[in-house]
Amino acid sequence: MTVPHAISPGDRAQVLAEALPYIRKFHGKTMVIKYGGNAMTDPALQAAFAADVVLLKLVGIKPVVVHGGGPQIEQALSRLGKKGEFIQGMRVTDAETMEVVEWVLGGEVQQDIVGLINQAGGKAVGLTGRDGGLIRARKLKMLDAKDPTREHDVGQVGDIVSIDPAVVNALQEDAFIPVISPIGFGADNESYNINADVVAARLAAVLSAEKLIMLTNIRGVLNKEGELLTDLTAREIDGLFADGTLSGGMLPKISGALDAAKSGVKSVHIVDGRVPHVLLLEVLSDQAFGTMIRSH
Repeated sequence: MTVPHAISPGDRAQVLAEALPYIRKFHGKTMVIKYGGNAMTDPALQAAFAADVVLLKLVGIKPVVVHGGGPQIEQALSRLGKKGEFIQGMRVTDAETMEVVEWVLGGEVQQDIVGLINQAGGKAVGLTGRDGGLIRARKLKMLDAKDPTREHDVGQVGDIVSIDPAVVNALQEDAFIPVISPIGFGADNESYNINADVVAARLAAVLSAEKLIMLTNIRGVLNKEGELLTDLTAREIDGLFADGTLSGGMLPKISGALDAAKSGVKSVHIVDGRVPHVLLLEVLSDQAFGTMIRSH
């Protein structure tokens, strides 16, 4: 029986040999992966993602997963008859919405990801910002993008005060894969919903990660003509903000990526999570996927 599009043994050996220098280069290094978009909701992509994370762990790379869950939160809110509201790409989070965010992100979504990774042969452990005092937060002061004298009240949306990576380090040393929900806690033990891109970026900086990889629903950062920009510097990004090329949900993603690059993360990649095994292709091959962001 012939398998359509089967790879010849020679080509397969070539692919594996190409991965070797990358395995050697990244062995023992931490990579923070922001998991979101279609990759989280399509069963085939979910399975591919989990397998990729386990393979990276097995070849000696230390993956840390930070997940979002916007569509799942929307579904849960609509079941309760609530409509999601956004200001400048951030979800407005009243007390009732915060409860939903906690049980969807810290419960349902996180445990699904932990289960998928464990099913693929890994040892994943779910954390929220409360575990080990991981993410301390305060209420986000959101200034209006056009009029900085105006402030928007977005409810229990958090701004990160500090990240204590001790619990993540302990898990990594013991061969576990941390899966982190972007929920922080405040001085009075109150909960805060924090943008997952922002958490991933700050965590990558605190862990001195080799790479921050953000899975999205687009090919990467596109210019006004819809063409992919494969390599961007801080100055070029400022220009894209200024002329309105970057807006909406891309704002926290790009500004977080830029902060991470400026804070010592070697490279930040915004990649298309709709491509099966994009994680392996990005980390262990010559092929460039999506947009790489550099601090200068």
